[in-house]
Order: sequence, then structure tokens, then C-alpha cells
Amino acid sequence: MLVYPHFDPIAIHIGPLAVRWYGLMYLVGFVSGWLLGRHRAKQPGSGWTTEQVDDFVGYIMLGVVLGGRLGYILFYDLPVYLHDPLQIFAIWRGGMSFHGGLVGVMLCFWLYGRKTGKSFFEVADFIAPFVPIGLGAGRIGNFINGELWGRVTDSPLGMIFPGYGAGPYPRHPSQLYEAALEGLVLFVLLYWYSSKPRPTRAVAGLFGVGYGLARISCEYFREPDIQLGFLFGNWLTMGMLLSLPMVVIGAWLMYSAYHPRNTA
Repeated sequence: MLVYPHFDPIAIHIGPLAVRWYGLMYLVGFVSGWLLGRHRAKQPGSGWTTEQVDDFVGYIMLGVVLGGRLGYILFYDLPVYLHDPLQIFAIWRGGMSFHGGLVGVMLCFWLYGRKTGKSFFEVADFIAPFVPIGLGAGRIGNFINGELWGRVTDSPLGMIFPGYGAGPYPRHPSQLYEAALEGLVLFVLLYWYSSKPRPTRAVAGLFGVGYGLARISCEYFREPDIQLGFLFGNWLTMGMLLSLPMVVIGAWLMYSAYHPRNTA
């Protein structure tokens, strides 16, 4: 059985400033996505310039942070933040929602599309392949923080998280499962798929299907948030509930991309 290798959540101190691993993981995601976006923009027929990618990074950062934080507050722990509103700003403790961040980013797609004359899905199709990098990095940040651990298991992969509220029982290191599936695997799939011209909406649709299925799969190993528990019986979680529409909408987007006459 494995034992969680306790990490100091603070990576480095710069004078009185404490730089946390969780924040650095977000920085890794943003910088990696930015560099890959610039690389893609230089390819013939991309429809983007490197200057546009540079400009859009600021939009993405704002959408992810504000949307992710507000989404977590609304979907997962509203009573706590109503009781102590100052906790809203304690982002270094974790508490970010992918689905909230997605809504924030989608708003950025629309705003930036209006600014540049691109359609919503032209922006979404270009950006979607880079998103899993940030997702994977964020899950590594969760692992370093010792949060979002999985359900109790007798699997050889079971890990004990002493001192993190997980009790003395071995649990699935579900943060790493998500980092692998929602991060690495989804990135490889989307980057390969988008390396050739695809109909508008197809790449965004594949992201929706891919992320939704990956998240739902990982939720079977992840301990539900303690303040919510299971929403139905002993299997449905908030993560599953929020991801299921992504699969349905993503599948429809892919179908409509390849069969526009049937969906007009």
C-alpha cells in the first residue's frame, strides 16, 4: 500500500511572499497553452496570428479564475461562503470548479469573437486542444495539496493520506487518475485530432465528449465532496451531473459539424 508523500504546499518563499505549488500549476497550464497556441497560430491556414494568441491569454486567465471560483462557490459550497464571504478570495486553499471555469472561458470565447470578428466556435475549436494541459496541471496541484482524494480501496494503487482528513484507510489517488485521463490522454487525443482541418464545432464537440466521459469515469473513484455527498443512491455525484450535459452537447456538436444539412 502506498503512503502519500507529504508535500509542502509552498514551493518557494520570495521575501514575505509565499509562492504555492497550486498557483504554479495554474501558471504551468497557462504558459504551456500560450506557447502551443502560438505554435499552432504559425501553421498555414490556422486563421490566427501569434499576436491574437498573446491577446487572448489575458481573457482566458480571467475567465478560468473568476469562473472557476464562482462555479465552486455556487455548485459545491455556497453556505460556507455566505457565512464567511472573505473565504471567496482564499484561492490558494483550492476550491476551483472546472465547470464554472468552463462557463467563464465560454464567455471569453464570445467576447473575443466579437472583438476579432471570429465566430464563437472558431475560437472554441482553436483553444480546446490546449485546455487539457491546464486541467492536468490543476489536478497535480490538487494532489500536492492533499485534497480531492478518492474512495477507500483495497487496490494496490491505494494510498493513505495521513493528516488530510482521509482517515487511516487507503484510498484511490483520484487526483492522479484525473491528471492522466482529463489531462494527458485528452490532450493527446485533441491535439492529434485538431492537427488536420476539421469542420467547425467538431473539435469543441470532441472536447465536450472526451472531458465528460473522462470526468464521469474518474468520479467512480473520487470521494464525493463531503458537504454534498452522493446526490442519488450511492453513485451519482455533482461532478457526474455537471459532466453528463457536456457529453450530450459535445456529441450533438460533432454530429452537426459533419451533418450540417440534418441539423439546419
